[in-house]
Amino acid sequence: MKWFLLFVAALGLGLATADSSADSIETTYNYYRLPTSLRPQKYHLRILTLLENPEDLRFSGSVKILIEALENTKNVTLHSKNLTIDESQITLRQIGGEGKKENCVSSTAVNPSHDFYILNTCQELLAGNTYELYMPFAADLNRQLEGYYRSSYKDPVANLTKWISVTQFEPASARLAFPCFDEPDFKAPFVVTLGYHKKYTAISNMPEKETKPHETLADYIWCEFQESVPMSTYLVAYSVNDFSHKPSTLPNSALFRTWARPNAIDQCDYAAQFGPKVLQYYEQFFGIKFPLPKIDQIAVPDFSAGAMENWGLVTYREIALLYSAAHSSLADKQRVASVVAHELAHQWFGNLVTMKWWTDLWLNEGFATYVASLGVENINPEWRSMEQESLSNLLTIFRRDALESSHPISRPIQMVSEISESFDQISYQKGSTVLRMMHLFLGEESFRSGLQAYLQKFSYKNAEQDNLWESLTQAAHKYRSLPKSYDIISIMDSWTLQTGYPVINVTRDYAARTAKLNQERYLLNTQVARAYRGGCWWVPLSYTTQAVQDFNNTAPKAWMECGKNGESLPKTIQDLPGPDQWVIFNTQLSTLYKVNYDAQNWKLLIETLTNGDFERIHVINRAQLIDDALYLAWTGEQDYEIAMRLIEYLQREREYLPWKSAFENLKRVGRIVRQTPDFEFFKRYMKKLILPIYEHLNGINDTFSAIPQQDQVLLKTMVVNWACQYQVGDCVPQALAYYRNWRAEANPDEKNPVPINVRSTVYCTSIKHGSDSDWEFLWTRYKKSNVAAEKRTILTALGCSREVWLLQRYLELTFDPKEAIRKQDSMWAFQAVAFNEVGFLLAKKYFMDNVDFIYKFYHPLTKDMSRLLSPLSEQVITLSDFNEFKDFVNNSRQSLKGLEQAIQQTLEIMLTNVQWKERNYHQMSRSIQQLL
Repeated sequence: MKWFLLFVAALGLGLATADSSADSIETTYNYYRLPTSLRPQKYHLRILTLLENPEDLRFSGSVKILIEALENTKNVTLHSKNLTIDESQITLRQIGGEGKKENCVSSTAVNPSHDFYILNTCQELLAGNTYELYMPFAADLNRQLEGYYRSSYKDPVANLTKWISVTQFEPASARLAFPCFDEPDFKAPFVVTLGYHKKYTAISNMPEKETKPHETLADYIWCEFQESVPMSTYLVAYSVNDFSHKPSTLPNSALFRTWARPNAIDQCDYAAQFGPKVLQYYEQFFGIKFPLPKIDQIAVPDFSAGAMENWGLVTYREIALLYSAAHSSLADKQRVASVVAHELAHQWFGNLVTMKWWTDLWLNEGFATYVASLGVENINPEWRSMEQESLSNLLTIFRRDALESSHPISRPIQMVSEISESFDQISYQKGSTVLRMMHLFLGEESFRSGLQAYLQKFSYKNAEQDNLWESLTQAAHKYRSLPKSYDIISIMDSWTLQTGYPVINVTRDYAARTAKLNQERYLLNTQVARAYRGGCWWVPLSYTTQAVQDFNNTAPKAWMECGKNGESLPKTIQDLPGPDQWVIFNTQLSTLYKVNYDAQNWKLLIETLTNGDFERIHVINRAQLIDDALYLAWTGEQDYEIAMRLIEYLQREREYLPWKSAFENLKRVGRIVRQTPDFEFFKRYMKKLILPIYEHLNGINDTFSAIPQQDQVLLKTMVVNWACQYQVGDCVPQALAYYRNWRAEANPDEKNPVPINVRSTVYCTSIKHGSDSDWEFLWTRYKKSNVAAEKRTILTALGCSREVWLLQRYLELTFDPKEAIRKQDSMWAFQAVAFNEVGFLLAKKYFMDNVDFIYKFYHPLTKDMSRLLSPLSEQVITLSDFNEFKDFVNNSRQSLKGLEQAIQQTLEIMLTNVQWKERNYHQMSRSIQQLL
């Protein structure tokens, strides 16, 4: 019987015992959303977890759901997936309402395409009555990193593998752990009781209430947790583990604990100190106290997402929570701060107020991303992370959203697989970018007051984006930050309901001292005719002139508006300076648009940058000018000569953001040009560009402790990386010397003389120019490392080899479960090989030859598989290679299921590379040779 049950469970049919009358018949109800006739009022969830036998890790349990009937119905439809359910044990009884009749379940059915489990009732359930449904269930603790699953770590002292259990339910995996109404709109309180061997600890969303011995199992206990506030199923969390924890002490705040495996607890100090600070900042920012009595954050060795905001029990990958001063760089530290701030922002935006349906996922993710950058800026202003994060998001979206295959921020969702695809750069970075735009045009008072009103009104409830827009419109009119005739819905819908962003063409009339502005969608694919670009955005226009140079004022001086039928209305700006002075639009890049000026205005800008007082132009606007000029040259709206003349000024630039903007653009060009005969000119040009800043920063030498500004540390880290790639100055010999010194250490795992912030560059350079034994040395360090950030640095460096056999071997051990690389980290190794000019063709061939195997390796988390595509898309540059990949896609549909969006974008990026090479390669090469 048992193998049959497991087989059935594996099919997701959720049936069970032989004597039950269940039929796995498809039912007639086939809508993707649950029926609305019933509402859960409370869940009592009891789960026994067995972790003793590594060959048989499993759980069993029961759920008692109190259900209110809102309409008469003859069945209970909820979600269940891959659970074995003994239907002879299911009970249903009426506990409240008119004439309490006995009831029961007459038969069951399933709908596997929507994971529905349908219980047909003996008597009709009547509106207004309350019922209690009891269901037992059991399953293995899976290896798929979703639902209720297993994770492990190596105990170095006992030399044993230790197992733990943990949950990951967002977006739709609570149904893998217990039968439930698994949609965000079905909020209810949860009472969780966990059974486990007493040598372990159990944690859940709420504090422990009471513990008692298990009634039959020796040395097992039941731990009941306090009843939770009403919450969505995807936020329920629990874990059984043998971890240690670090308490944080902050007066007047919730109990705050940070958990990790015992041999990594010393890496929790930073998150334990930063977390409570940012939580207090949010309490003040949102005007609402954190509503739970405690909050735990836990670093999970195997974890598919970056982190997950479960209410009161936030789960993280180790790299996102743990920090070691001896092994982690400044960038690693900033990552921890940013992720912790993001997850704790969700405790209000997402947990307290939740989107009604996944269409508005961006309300959760865009808001948490934006508010996190406010939180980090508040606690660590010396990092200047608000500027860095804003620019980084903009650079990401300027690229991603210039694809025809992009999608709107808010988009309809009808299948679970589509939900997962929405956890992307559009929901996070574009969501955050348009919220920053709104914050800047509304001003502090309106923005904060509108947010607080929205959170108060919808606490413990669900909302849609229009509810937020209404609260903000009321605040904006109250504080007069928006004309009465404008409303937030019209403005923001133009940014959230349509794909893409505009380029604004500014044509100045120098005699009349005016400028005519018009907008159109900016696209990388230049074959899309202008007539089809269309679109209209409500654009707040901020600008400044050479005489005024007021870059601090980001408030709009005018608006580009859209007509009644969504058509774009041109705009004329008056009172501009004469022909000897430039104008810059989009102060501090406050809004998501590119600007193309007439030739004279570009000329004036280039003159100031190359010969004038260029530092008076705001650093973000300098980064903007570089990005706009290089993009517009890429798509042919501008001449490469203008773009290359403009970036010549970088030899004077000493700030991080403009260099970041330049390197992001030059990296893409470099990946194409390095496959062509003219790469020698590009290399010489890059050396000439990088040498002054490399020398100014004292090269690769360890002068980091002497650098007062934190963003200068990031600048040096980035410049050194580029300098070694292009063999600038003494970069390569110095890197090799550092690595040799490390190899000469008696105990290299304890003592590493390589400066922390340049380790990635030193390791990569040494593997690139080194021997087989250099590679083996680093691979051994990977296996012995106890710090996640260091492991990722090493993983990426191991892909820098130029030895074909080593790269081939590395690809194979990347996808071998018996090897040391965890599934969640495999994409870093693959990407490292694929971005390497020698490894690219090997990685592409490996992917195409083994696509079925790779699909099974990642299934059901195909999102990680989609990340293998970006290095392939960036480096295909010929029509024949593009066609070959297109044919491969058409012949591999089954193994690329769930990656449709990623595949479309991959093909489009390849096509834009082919176009660039045909249109721009010779022109750019000429421009570079003239500058040498």
